[in-house]
Amino acid sequence: MRYDYLIVGSGLFGAVCAYEMKKRGRRVLVIDQRNHIAGNIYTESVLDINVHKYGAHIFHTSDKKIWDYVNQFAEFNHYVNSPIARYYDELYNLPFNMNTFSRMWGVITPAQAKEEIARQIAALQIEEPKNLEEQALSLAGRDVYEKLVKGYTEKQWGRDCKDLPAFIIKRLPLRFTYDNNYFNDIYQGIPIGGYTGIIEKMLNGIEVKTGVSYQEYIQPAQGGNGEDFSDREGNTFAKVIYTGMIDEFFGYRLGHLEYRSLRFEQEEMPECDNYQGNAVVNYTDRETPYTRIIEHKHFEFGNQSGTVISREYPMEWKPGEEPYYPVNDDKNNTLFQSYRKLAQAESGVLFGGRLGAYQYYDMDKVVAAALEMVEKEAAGEN
Repeated sequence: MRYDYLIVGSGLFGAVCAYEMKKRGRRVLVIDQRNHIAGNIYTESVLDINVHKYGAHIFHTSDKKIWDYVNQFAEFNHYVNSPIARYYDELYNLPFNMNTFSRMWGVITPAQAKEEIARQIAALQIEEPKNLEEQALSLAGRDVYEKLVKGYTEKQWGRDCKDLPAFIIKRLPLRFTYDNNYFNDIYQGIPIGGYTGIIEKMLNGIEVKTGVSYQEYIQPAQGGNGEDFSDREGNTFAKVIYTGMIDEFFGYRLGHLEYRSLRFEQEEMPECDNYQGNAVVNYTDRETPYTRIIEHKHFEFGNQSGTVISREYPMEWKPGEEPYYPVNDDKNNTLFQSYRKLAQAESGVLFGGRLGAYQYYDMDKVVAAALEMVEKEAAGEN
């Protein structure tokens, strides 16, 4: 069989590309090294609850075009992301807002909150932040930093805040309203029935092979320079859309790009109807080994008898682990640019998605980038 495109990865980027290419009459094959479709937005039913297997995903955007686009594949509920921060036995609202400041200092008005933050910042006398700790202190003062930033950040990155670069926290969202909505976007929600159904609809009528990696599937030294790529079964492909790790595509020949990874500890509680009262609770002290607990039923306002929680443990990435967050420091960004030059010279292969671009993307930006790639391809073919 001859295909126009081999799409490597059935996550959101790859699925949008596959759907749009098929809509334009292209013959497409999708492969994924996992044993299921949908990448990191994969959801599965456990105790009749749609569990986000790879961490919480809340779709949010201010782009009506993107919102309308995803809504053709699912009906979205009106879930609003309002996480809670737990610092030992103290509970605070996120993002940092008047509810947070009132709980922390007993203030009532925005002017009082601003005055307290300004007082703490002035007392620190930090003129030019040299690391993440000084940067956060200079933005929010000591109380917010110590209780809500320091422990969580050190767990997330596996390093002391004094050893992390200041640019990681360019700003801290301080909001002087009594509003616990984490996002500022106009549109927000969770697909009723879970994200996997969206990807299933996108890939409807498209051949998909799971449990297959690109490196195993494609014959070595094939494709490019006007020649077709071919697999071990004799199928050929005019082009490849690659959404995997860009350094892995090139055999790590320039070295490994660095990531932070995650480990999820899932627990089913058939006898518990409501474990924590909120979908997301962040644990901001340093001693608790996980960064947050997700209670999945709250994403869809569930009233099932029983619940499912997931504890999220950050960890260092190493080959064989799932890469989640690129470490976009100067060293890694320089290495990525070298890989990007190799990618630009790679005939017949298009790189996209968070791993192909070595960039963390919100879901709406993933959809937009995939649509842009398809439009460019279509324009180039005409």
